[in-house]
Amino acid sequence: MGKSPIYIKEVVRASHLVMMGYGHWLPNDPRGSGSIGVWKPEFRDLGPAHFGRKEDQPTRDELRKFFREAEPLLNHPIRWFEEETRQSIACAFAEVVKLFGYTVYACAILRNHAHLVVRTHKSDKSETMWDHFTQSAAEMLRGSSAFGDDHPVWSKRPYKVYLKSPAEIRTRIGYVERNPQKEGLAQQDWDFVTSFA
Repeated sequence: MGKSPIYIKEVVRASHLVMMGYGHWLPNDPRGSGSIGVWKPEFRDLGPAHFGRKEDQPTRDELRKFFREAEPLLNHPIRWFEEETRQSIACAFAEVVKLFGYTVYACAILRNHAHLVVRTHKSDKSETMWDHFTQSAAEMLRGSSAFGDDHPVWSKRPYKVYLKSPAEIRTRIGYVERNPQKEGLAQQDWDFVTSFA
């Protein structure tokens, strides 16, 4: 009788969390998305969902046309994260780190989304951490001149990538740290970010 195979469970050391601003990346986005279907009937005429990033990316004009047609179908206006808004989001993230004891290795807050590389927590799953960060930032922004009291601020779909080795974590930290420059923003250095040893 043969021996049973031994399965080694890989340890998730950190997660890359991505928060998309409300309305900035829809299920049938022509760039592709993390969705397998278009659930809101009004959006179906804009095209089918494509799971994952498309090999052939749309032109800027095609993307602008898509959003011109999509925006009137949304329940809330699309908002961009200007400098003041990005600072408010950072303050909310810092409060979450302090309140829940999270360790953040990298953070980029951009014009329409944010990235965090967060160490695995002893009790909170990645989705729970994603919820804490997005809810805190949304609460801080609601009621401001740019966001109404009921504006969702973020897309409701948590996006995460599990990081299982120090090499994966370092690679992802580098990717997140380069994001502001790719968008023409100044390099970001947030007090709540801890260096990854």
